[in-house]
Parts: sequence; structure tokens; C-alpha cells
Amino acid sequence: MMDTTTPTATPHGLRPLTVMVLAALWIATIGNLALWRALAALPELGNARGLLFGLAFALMIGAVQVALSALFAWRWTLKPALALMLLSAAAGAYFMLSYGVVIERTMMVNVLLTDTREARELLSWRMAGALAVLGLLPVALLWRARVAWPSGRRQLRSNALTLVAALALAVVAMGLSFQDLSATMRNHTQLRYLINPLNSFYAIATLGNQPIQRNGAAVLPIGQDAHLTPLPAGAKPPLVLLVVGETARADHQGLNGYARDTTPELAARGVVSLRNAWSCGTNTAASVPCMFSPLGRESFNARPDNTEGLADVLQRAGYAVLWLDNQAGGCKGVCDRVPTVDDRALQTPGLCDAEGECLDEVMLNGLDERIAQLPPERRARGVVVFMHQMGSHGPAYYKRSPKAFKKFEPECTTNALQQCSREQVINAYDNTIVYTDHVLASNIDWLKAHEAQWSPALMYLSDHGESLGENNLYLHGLPYRFAPDVQKHIPWMFWLSPQFQQESGISLKCLAKLRDEPVSQDNYFHTVLGLLGVRTTVYDPRRDMGVMCQAAG
Repeated sequence: MMDTTTPTATPHGLRPLTVMVLAALWIATIGNLALWRALAALPELGNARGLLFGLAFALMIGAVQVALSALFAWRWTLKPALALMLLSAAAGAYFMLSYGVVIERTMMVNVLLTDTREARELLSWRMAGALAVLGLLPVALLWRARVAWPSGRRQLRSNALTLVAALALAVVAMGLSFQDLSATMRNHTQLRYLINPLNSFYAIATLGNQPIQRNGAAVLPIGQDAHLTPLPAGAKPPLVLLVVGETARADHQGLNGYARDTTPELAARGVVSLRNAWSCGTNTAASVPCMFSPLGRESFNARPDNTEGLADVLQRAGYAVLWLDNQAGGCKGVCDRVPTVDDRALQTPGLCDAEGECLDEVMLNGLDERIAQLPPERRARGVVVFMHQMGSHGPAYYKRSPKAFKKFEPECTTNALQQCSREQVINAYDNTIVYTDHVLASNIDWLKAHEAQWSPALMYLSDHGESLGENNLYLHGLPYRFAPDVQKHIPWMFWLSPQFQQESGISLKCLAKLRDEPVSQDNYFHTVLGLLGVRTTVYDPRRDMGVMCQAAG
């Protein structure tokens, strides 16, 4: 009788362990080029001992990779699991090598919250080529490879032995290089976030313990006792624009002493610029919710629950609140409970392109009509308009400024910043600052036109800064504790009408006393409440810059 049973193994093919080792070798070497480049740049490793440490480190990474693969070494799961690892390693290697970023929880939050338009700006032929060579090529070879599978029992035994042996090898490699490994990781913490693709998997795992949103079932109220101090007799209600900037650096503002005059229009309008202001985070998802909270950076990061923020408290106090958003990424939850106009509703011919992205001037269009639609009883107490800019969002800086404001040429006209000289990158970025200067000046002029009815004021504060090629770093989003200052040092500007200064009791001259004092987004919530006369138990006068400047004498 003919035997019709399916054989338990093909007569020819690679053993599963061979496939795992080859994939681990590729990942530990080519997939970790960013790590090896960073290690090679360390002066303390520039000798024979450093080379031995690098080899031991590579062996440790490869062994851990094999151990992880052994968990999936089954007929139907090994190739998909290895393909995922290879593609993750390729994507991580590209972004770490191209932009100097590291992959950790903060960066993973950025990835998960990135909208289609932002993601599209990162695409380039350079990226496609890198992913093809680093990821698709080894995956194609993996998929074509024939694997000789033993019986299920033998494979279980093989997987267990492989797991134990790989972990033992990793421990031995760690022991042989422990002194150098511990010193290097202690002195250069960011290196641990370059171990690819384990960094991506670890970052995703930590989101479970510390999710993007705390206690997503509810947003707890704050400032339930919020109320307004009575206006002086004959006073006009406030009309305040609170502009949330995007990716602006303090050291590229002409008002702050930058060699280039990037802020001529604001200088002509008597704006006060604080030169020593710092962000709460290095990306929008971290900074904006933090600055809208009364907690301050450290307490905010440790908070157990989601809570309401500044916009909610202003609305609860009785103001008419409006949020205008020129970013497809949205307000990160801080505007969810107030009237909002998103980027789709701002579309205006001449100010918006075919892809739906609009220049920041668009937020002034029809603003009077939008304010008129707010409840009249609230408008009688005052109006607060938040403007969330596109600002200097990268990497396609050249898209953020119209032709009339391209003061610095030649500029980088691609989103692949590595293809441009640093001068071209800086030119493109500085043109966004020049345009932001014009937008803010236009906002001030709009406010001045309403002085007969209102008491107007404007405050501008960027969410975070940006790296422009310093030390081969681009963009933003590095972990706060070792991010460069340029990703955290931000512009903060005030314009207060004479009427507003008189009614609030806070003058521009007073705020100018804080020009070089260290302040941060921890002060934002309380300063806004103080300027607008909102009193509540969550208001802390010690963080109110109006109180701080008066105390400065």
C-alpha cells in the first residue's frame, strides 16, 4: 500500500535555527548601524578595548534576537515573525540614521498619533530605497527560503534548547563586557534606545503600563469653582488671542538676539519676548496637554488620570472660548469640550493647497463671524480664541512659508533634509519664522482694529523647539532628559493693548522684567488665568508671571 501521509520534514532546506541566526546576524549588524555609528563616535571606545566591547555588544544583541525568535519558531509563525522584526529594524534604522532620533516611548507616541498628512511628508525616494535594501530584500530572501521542519516534538525541544543557549550566550557576552557596558550605558543613556528593533518593541510594551491617555474612561473636571473677578467700572471685556506655536526655536527669533532679523514686524509692534523660556516636552503630544494643565511637567508626567485643562477652566469661568486648529493632528484633547474649528473647515482658496494644508493666515479669515456665533452672554464677559498653528512644522519647512516671505535663499525644498546643505535647511526654517512673525503681527493688527469694543491682548508660545542638523540631529521628539536644548528652548511673546494693561494691572514693562528669567510652560496655565482674572483653587499665583514680574520690583 502506498504511504500517503505528509512527511514531517522536507528532504532539503535550511534548519529553523539557521534561519533565525541569519536574520539575527543581519539585524545585529546592518539593522543596528545607527548604534554602531554612535558607539564609534565615543572617544572612550576608540581603542582595541572598545572594539572588543563592540563585538561583545553585537553578540549580545544577536543572541537576544535569536532567543526572541525561538518563541515563534514554528512552521506557520517563524517567517511572519522574522519579517516583522526585519521590517521594524529597517524602518528604525532609516529614521535613526537619517534624523538622529532614538526610538522610545515618546517617539512611539508620535508615531501612533501621526496623521496621514504628517506621515506623507516623511516619505521620499531615499526612504523607499533604504527600506527596500534594509527590509524588503532580506524579507524576500527569507520568504523564498525553504525550511526543513522536524516533527512538532523535536521542534519544541529545539526551540527550548535554542532559547536557553541564546540567553546563556547573551549573559556570557554581557559578563565579558560588563564593566564597559555599564559605564557606557550609564554615561550615554540614549544608546539603549538605539538597540534595534528591540527598542521599538520595548516602547510599544511600555505603552501598556503608561498609556498615551490615562484613565481613558473619563476626563476628570478641574476648576469647578472657577469664576471671574468683576471688571472695573467702564471697562471693556477682554478679547484675547492665545497662539500655540509649532516647532519654533527661541534662538532663531530676531527679538531674542538672533543674528538674522526674523521678527521685524513684531519688533515694530512693541512685543515683549521672553528669552529664557522652556517647553514641557519635545513633541506636541507631550507639550500641549502639559502646558494646558495646572500640574507642571513632573507632576503631569506622573498623573494617574486625564483631567480637563485651561480651555475648560476658561469656559467654566464664563468666557466665550473658541479653538481654531490649522493642524490635521489636532489639539491632543485639550479642545475637546469647547467650540472648535478644525483645518477642514478653514479651507480657503489661495491660502490652502490641493492637499488641504493651509497657511496660518487662514485662521484670521472669517474670525469676526465665528466669534459672533458664540453665545452672547459669554461674549459679554470676554472672548478667548486659541490659534493652533502649523508654524515651522518639519521636515518640509519650505511648505510653511509663501513665496513673498522666503527672505533667505537658497532654501531646502525637499523633506529629505539630509540631501540639503545645513545652510539650506536653516534658510527654509528661518523663512517659517519670518512668516510666523507676519502672521502674529497681522493678528495684533486685527486686535487693534477691535479696541473700540474690546480690551485686546495676544500671547504666543511654541509647543517645543527643533534640531536643525546640530550633531546630525534633525526634527524633535528626543526623550526630554537628554534632548538638546534647541528642542526645549522656545519663544514666548506678549502683546497687551493699553486698555488691557490698565484693566489687568499687568503691563508690558512689568513682563519685560522677566525677559531673561527662567520660565517654562509650567507657568502658562496660571499666567493666562491671572491675566484674565480667573480665580479658582487650581490657580497658583506663584507660577503666574504677572505676579512674578510685580514681585521683581
